[in-house]
Amino acid sequence: MCPTDSDSRSSTSADSAHWTSTTINGGSIRHIDLNSGTNGWASPPGDVFHLRSRTYFTERVKSPAGDYLLSPVGMDWLKSTAKLENVLGRPDNRVAQALRQAQAQGKSKKSLIFAVNLQIPGKEYHSAVFYFAAEDPVPSGSLLGRFIEGDDGFRNQRFKLVNRIVKGPWIVKKTVGNYSACLLGRALTCNYHRGPNYFEIDVDIGSSAIANAILRLALGYVTCVTIDMGFVVEAQTQEELPERLIGAVRVCQMEMSSATVVDVPNATRGGNKHFFLWDEGRTGWVSESFGWWAACGTGEEECEVNGTAHAAEKCHKTTLLFEQQAMLDIAAAIQ
Repeated sequence: MCPTDSDSRSSTSADSAHWTSTTINGGSIRHIDLNSGTNGWASPPGDVFHLRSRTYFTERVKSPAGDYLLSPVGMDWLKSTAKLENVLGRPDNRVAQALRQAQAQGKSKKSLIFAVNLQIPGKEYHSAVFYFAAEDPVPSGSLLGRFIEGDDGFRNQRFKLVNRIVKGPWIVKKTVGNYSACLLGRALTCNYHRGPNYFEIDVDIGSSAIANAILRLALGYVTCVTIDMGFVVEAQTQEELPERLIGAVRVCQMEMSSATVVDVPNATRGGNKHFFLWDEGRTGWVSESFGWWAACGTGEEECEVNGTAHAAEKCHKTTLLFEQQAMLDIAAAIQ
């Protein structure tokens, strides 16, 4: 567990100890050792990230991020037949349940859960949900407080992801990049949900062809990739400096099959103008943004790659080679 300062220490009080220990060690994705664990999550030191320092606007200098504002309290890897939204609002959400149970006992009455839900489209929808918590109210005048209480326009201009590939093959490092930063609200569709004692950000990866393609690449190597992700409210004025991490997580060599299945009543599949998908049925890859496609029919004698017919037995090999070239094109496009 990453340490926090005295103003934001949320996992050290007696009230929070019980319910957060349940959420940290629960779920299908285990809490593991930071340096040696696999198929799980951990809390990287804040100083592995570099954020805008107090002199950033005059000297353009970034500095080690230091302690988190909120404490990590869990991660969920979920699978469903449709996009999962407002997961903390579901009655079966294990983290929200744990806090409700503590509050029913008169504990943690002022606690707040802050969640980031990365929504991943595909033949089956997945969500990677990262949970953080504060035992005391977030000060309304702080940058984080203004973000939580503000409107979506303000939030979209400020919510930032910083990431670094700790371990992984060259093509993933080349495409994702180390220490890269992205204002998620500008690049992707983000939806914000406030409820009793929680705030959730749903990030629709499928709303961007490039982001979807990059994520699909990373998922193809997921069992050998370790990535650090930090979440930040971007400082845009001198008074808001230095930037602080809301929280961060290290996801270590995850197994796709670890996902917990979540029911979505009356689910319907949504679509995006730009959809990049490789499914288990070998339906194919599609990218309108990059002007290419590869369609591979199941059980048919011939398939097509960019309109050229080829024998079905060559389909798998041809499409994999095509995928690799497409990823190199994407990597070059975002440099």
